[in-house]
Amino acid sequence: MAIRGSLARRKYLHIILPLFIGSLLAYLDRLNLSYAALTMNEQLGFSAEVFGMGAGILFAGYVLFEIPGSVYAEKKSPSKWLVRIMVTWGLSCALMAFIKTPGQFYIVRFLIGAAEASFYPVCYSVIIPRWFNMKERPAALSIMVTSLIVSSIIGAPLAGLLIGLDLDFALFTLHGWQILFLLEGVLAVGFGIFLLYWLKDWPKDAKWMTEEERKATMQEYEQEVAAKSSVKQYTIWQVFADKTVIKLCLIYFLWISGFWAFGFWLPTVLRSVSGLSNSGVSFLTLVPMTIGLIGFIINGVTASKSGKLKRHIATPLFIGAFGMAAGTFTSNPTLSLIFISITCLGVYIGQGCWWSVPTTFLSGSAAAAATALINSIGNIGGWVGPYLVGFSQTSTGSYQMAYLILAASLAIAGVLTLTLKDKSSAVSGVNIEKENAI
Repeated sequence: MAIRGSLARRKYLHIILPLFIGSLLAYLDRLNLSYAALTMNEQLGFSAEVFGMGAGILFAGYVLFEIPGSVYAEKKSPSKWLVRIMVTWGLSCALMAFIKTPGQFYIVRFLIGAAEASFYPVCYSVIIPRWFNMKERPAALSIMVTSLIVSSIIGAPLAGLLIGLDLDFALFTLHGWQILFLLEGVLAVGFGIFLLYWLKDWPKDAKWMTEEERKATMQEYEQEVAAKSSVKQYTIWQVFADKTVIKLCLIYFLWISGFWAFGFWLPTVLRSVSGLSNSGVSFLTLVPMTIGLIGFIINGVTASKSGKLKRHIATPLFIGAFGMAAGTFTSNPTLSLIFISITCLGVYIGQGCWWSVPTTFLSGSAAAAATALINSIGNIGGWVGPYLVGFSQTSTGSYQMAYLILAASLAIAGVLTLTLKDKSSAVSGVNIEKENAI
């Protein structure tokens, strides 16, 4: 089906925009935690190792609930599942404002991870494939995942300003980091309720499409599913044993170890090399994030045009590895900012292309299960990376050892990406050649 410009815009408005906002709020949680560390750790007496453990333990909840949540959403209602995620996750985030001890910190972070589990797999493998074909997917996913960068561009200055703000009430005082988490929780719950009336499960339910558009979009999706099934009909259990899926899990683990180590510790590292105030650090963060945003869009659009996904994933990983490694050998503030910007570009911009890969050969429950498995295993790295940085700082007084190890993990992930075999199938009605799919 030839997509008319007006329909493409409507699909971005009614599908990508709500997912973009949900993802922006999800990433705001990580952002808030990283900025809360600038004052929360001192006020609560948390060491770097305790913070690293708490930052990473969120992903334990992901691992336990990611796969069942994704499969359930695919079989039932992905839009209503996202509503449930936003509401329960928002309530859990608000609890962060009331933690006092490391144990409470660990428990609440676990609950947030459990509540948010399956948000991204449902978006990547269930919702977007129903509305965007394989050729369109890298660009659509990249636009959605720019929310990770936009969240930092919007949230970093706000977090920097709120961190230094204390509100005095009759019986208690709310510190800036507590205000951050309460605001985040309110926004997530409110948007979850709004999402109930905005997002639809299937093109056939979309009143903003014409009858002809609904039929053509559904037919295109069904043809793609049929084409994949004609090559191999995967069961959920077969997905777990598939060599390509296992390799994707390993790649993502190595990638995300560096990704979240960079994200969670960015404000702390920037403050240590720049000597700026907390608010100054928050505005300085805009430099690497703006560069990353531009790179995100360019990488996703060029991938959709060329169909060469592997090079658009591996090249950024090599760039990120270089920036992370090189940054450990300088204490010059300007050079540090340059290498941080290079690292940001590398660890972020391949994400949209990456999540197009599983849906080049999987669909339905198999795609949901595989994407959830990849995200779950990858997000174990979301614990390993931040904890490794915290452990390195506590043990040696420096981040260098951890960042060199994580730079190597990014480089290995890039090499493994280039070895991926093409498992895509020629899909009737989708203008994408088999040899270009990954």
